[in-house]
Amino acid sequence: MNNTRKIKTWAWIHKWSSLVCTVFMLLLCLTGLPLIFHHEIGHLLGTEVESPKMPADTPRASLDRVIAVAHALHPERVVQFVSQPEDDDGLWFVTLTPTPAPTEDFKSVAVDARTAAVLAQPKFDEGFMYVMFKLHVDLFAGLAGKLFLGFMGLLLLVAIVSGVVLYAPFMRKLEFGTVRRERGPRLKWLDLHNLLGIVTLVWAFTVGATGMINTWADLIIKYWQHDQLSTLLAPYQGQPPVPLAERGPLQQALEVALERAPGMKTAFIAFPGTAFSSPHHNTVFLRGEEPLTARLLQPVLVDARTGAVTASPELPWYLTALLVSQPLHFGDYGGMPMQILWALLDIVTIIVLGSGLYLWLKRPQPLRLAEEAGARHGAAPQGRAA
Repeated sequence: MNNTRKIKTWAWIHKWSSLVCTVFMLLLCLTGLPLIFHHEIGHLLGTEVESPKMPADTPRASLDRVIAVAHALHPERVVQFVSQPEDDDGLWFVTLTPTPAPTEDFKSVAVDARTAAVLAQPKFDEGFMYVMFKLHVDLFAGLAGKLFLGFMGLLLLVAIVSGVVLYAPFMRKLEFGTVRRERGPRLKWLDLHNLLGIVTLVWAFTVGATGMINTWADLIIKYWQHDQLSTLLAPYQGQPPVPLAERGPLQQALEVALERAPGMKTAFIAFPGTAFSSPHHNTVFLRGEEPLTARLLQPVLVDARTGAVTASPELPWYLTALLVSQPLHFGDYGGMPMQILWALLDIVTIIVLGSGLYLWLKRPQPLRLAEEAGARHGAAPQGRAA
């Protein structure tokens, strides 16, 4: 009796956690599929910007010149960030916004790192991939949408765990992989649902967990600013943000940051007053050369006035977890083979979610069960004519 009650409890948990999150998980799986190949689709659509081929020893333009060229196109805006793609150090992306505060209103200018020539002004806020990305990340609802999807991710994890608990006793009665095709379609789909769910168990749990962590990104960064930066900025307390006219050369800030962390390369630079920096620093974020270390950033805080390094703190564990989870969520660690594997598992998960909805919609109705029971015992259920 006790065991039966436990199974009923787990069945209830599995049913409702699955039902609540399934539609949103289907949406995330469908939108996530093209995002796995976002670089390849970008090349196909011609929206990816690449630097022209030049000899490896071609001199590089000063970063200050690069920024001046980009800023001249949008003089009414301020430069928030400047970044380099992981696989192309011949390119700078300059991000310009109305104010240093976080915003969805931004302009991006791609500038050649060798010649300081403007290559393109890519529009990252329109087109098919943008719609897929926004639906996948926040449902076009900002932080509230992210947190909502994070809660759906939590329900997915609950559904996976409860499904495993229910599947264990079920497997004692059947051999692994059994699909009872000779029975009705609902029973066949139940077997397929259970089988494919177990096959994709680890992947679905990993992607669900990393996706949930990614929805907390804004809150994690704000906590990092409060937890770490506030201590580092104690000497600057009471000082106003550094005016643009009083800031030192950015090229110098980049060079001293690279000297502080040999063997690393530039990921992006956050300017004073922006979300990833302080009002008094150019914060240079560096990354390693290997597939894993390329995802782990090392911040170097450079005084915006003097150009001196004031701190190079190690990232806390929660930011490291966020940075590792982002590429793992989309299968970015292992190149095309891992992307293909991620896509296949994504498709199988879509089948699992769809079959779960089918099983619920085709579930036996209480009235029909009562009629069947009455027929077996030669009686009609109450409320119906014999």
